Amino acid sequence: MSVIKEFCGLRPPKNMADKISELPYDVCSSAEARKTAEGNPYNFYHVTKPEIDLPENVDIYDESVYLKGAENFKQFIDKGYLASEKTPCFYFYTLVMNGREQTGLVCTVSVDDYLNGVVKKHEFTREDKERDRIKHIDVLGAQTGLVFLFYKEDGSKKDLWAKALSKPAEYDFTAPDGIRHIFRIIDEPALIEQIKLSFKDTGMYIADGHHRAASAAKNALARRQDGSDTKKGDFNYFLSVVFPHDQLKIMPYNRVLADLNGNTKDSLFAKINEKFSITKVDYDTPKDKGSFCMYIDGEWYEVKPSFDTGNDPVESLDVSVLQNYILKPVFGIDDPRTSKKIDFIGGIRGTKELVKLVDSGKFKAAFSMYPTSMQDLMDVSDSGNVMPPKSTWFEPKLRDGLIVYQI
Repeated sequence: MSVIKEFCGLRPPKNMADKISELPYDVCSSAEARKTAEGNPYNFYHVTKPEIDLPENVDIYDESVYLKGAENFKQFIDKGYLASEKTPCFYFYTLVMNGREQTGLVCTVSVDDYLNGVVKKHEFTREDKERDRIKHIDVLGAQTGLVFLFYKEDGSKKDLWAKALSKPAEYDFTAPDGIRHIFRIIDEPALIEQIKLSFKDTGMYIADGHHRAASAAKNALARRQDGSDTKKGDFNYFLSVVFPHDQLKIMPYNRVLADLNGNTKDSLFAKINEKFSITKVDYDTPKDKGSFCMYIDGEWYEVKPSFDTGNDPVESLDVSVLQNYILKPVFGIDDPRTSKKIDFIGGIRGTKELVKLVDSGKFKAAFSMYPTSMQDLMDVSDSGNVMPPKSTWFEPKLRDGLIVYQI
C-alpha cells in the first residue's frame, strides 16, 4: 500500500517561476552554479547551492553554507519570491522535450513506504551526500527538491490524469535548455481523494533522487528519536513527483577510457576477441540490447558477446557485461565508482562528445551503450538488487524551485 498526501506547497508567483526555477543541485558544480546564478537574485541555486554566495574557497559542507542557505530561503519568502498555498493541494507537472511529454503527480510520499520497500530503490547512496541533504533539510526546515518516482502504468489512472490535465496551467514556460515546464494545481477535494485512493495498491520506484529520499527518511527517523512534534508529522513524508512508467525514457550512459592499460590496439582487440566479436561499422550507437559500439583511432566497431549472458536481472545488463568482461579484465578498471581510468558521459551529450574526447587525445577509447530499459530497471528493483553505477540517465531533468515542502 502506498501512502501519498496533499500538502501546502511553497511556490513562486506566476510571473517569477521561470526566473526562480533551476536544475537540481547535484547536476552541476559550485563553479557552474555560481556562473549560472550570477546577476540573478531569484535563481534557486541561492537556496540549494548557497556556497555560491560565499567565498570560492569555502568548504561546501561548512556550517556557514547551510546557514547562508537558510538566510537566502527566508529572504525568498520575505520578499515574496515564494509563497505558501492556503489549502493542501496536489500538483501536476508536465515536461516536454523534443515533442515528447511526461506528466507526473507532485505529492508527498510516506518515508515508511521508502523504509519498508514499497518505494523501491535501484542505487546505493553515499553517506557524505546524505549528510549534506539531511543538514540542508534541518537548517532550512524544508525539502527543496523533488524525488523522481514512477509507477507501472496499467491504465487505472489514465482518467484521473486526463481530469488533472483539463485544469488550466499555473506555470507554462520554456527553460534555457529548451525544455518546456507546465505546472497545474489540483485543489478539488473530491479529485484529491480519488487520486489518493488510486495509489492504495500501487508500488513505486525511484528513477532519480536516491539521496534526496534517503536523506528525508533519515531526517524523519532522527526527528522521531528526538521527540519532534509527531502530531504535525510533516517530516514523515518526502516531496516527490510520480510519473507513469510508459511516459519515461532512459538515455544511455556512455563510457570513455583514459588509457588502454598497457595494450596496443592489436593486443586490446585480441583480448576482447576472446569472448566477443568485433566488427567495423559505419554507425556509432548499438542497434539493439546485447551489444556495444567502441570508438578507437577514429573508427567505430560493434562489439557483441560470443557467450550467453544469462537472465540474471543484474549480471545480464549490458553495463554489467561490459564491466565484468571488458573494462575490468582488459582495461584494468576494478571499481568504476573510484577508478581514474574511466569517465561517464550522459546520453544527452550524445556520441559526438565521445568522438570529441577521444580525438582530443584526453581519452583513448569510448563505448556507446544501448539504453537500459524501464523493464530492466523494474526487474532489478523488484529483485531487491541495485543497478551497476551509471546505468541510467533520465531526461528531461526536473526543475527545483517550482515547489518546496516545508516541514
